[in-house]
Amino acid sequence: MREGLLTGEKFTHRYRVPRDKTVPHLYPESPEFSTFPEVFATGFMVGLMEWTCVRAMEPYLEAGEGSLGTAICVSHTAATPPGFTVTVTAELLGIEGRRLKWQVTAHDGVHEIGAGTHERAVIDVERFTTSLEKKIGRASAETGES
Repeated sequence: MREGLLTGEKFTHRYRVPRDKTVPHLYPESPEFSTFPEVFATGFMVGLMEWTCVRAMEPYLEAGEGSLGTAICVSHTAATPPGFTVTVTAELLGIEGRRLKWQVTAHDGVHEIGAGTHERAVIDVERFTTSLEKKIGRASAETGES
């Protein structure tokens, strides 16, 4: 990871919530979720928070590096209907080796809808992919599937 990303820096990402990011669409095969109101799903809000941190880190990654989420602890405190724009702000709280910790908040223009912390680890994408392929191979060998 390149130098230059500083603790206290803030990054924002805006996203207009489409209907397919509401609770009934989180797991379309779930009959339970299909009966919920069409509001921005917690799972998609978490993904949006991660996306904001990914975008914040991207200019500082070296060729061949990527990042993976390793921890998230957030609340989801207000419902957001489709059509609203959610603004996520990520503030870098600290860097420890290859791990970065972020304070994240989400606001829909009327209410703060979520807040908490998110951690990401910088990875070597090729090494990670090789490790994943080995895991898939081991699982296939154990189950006899290919």
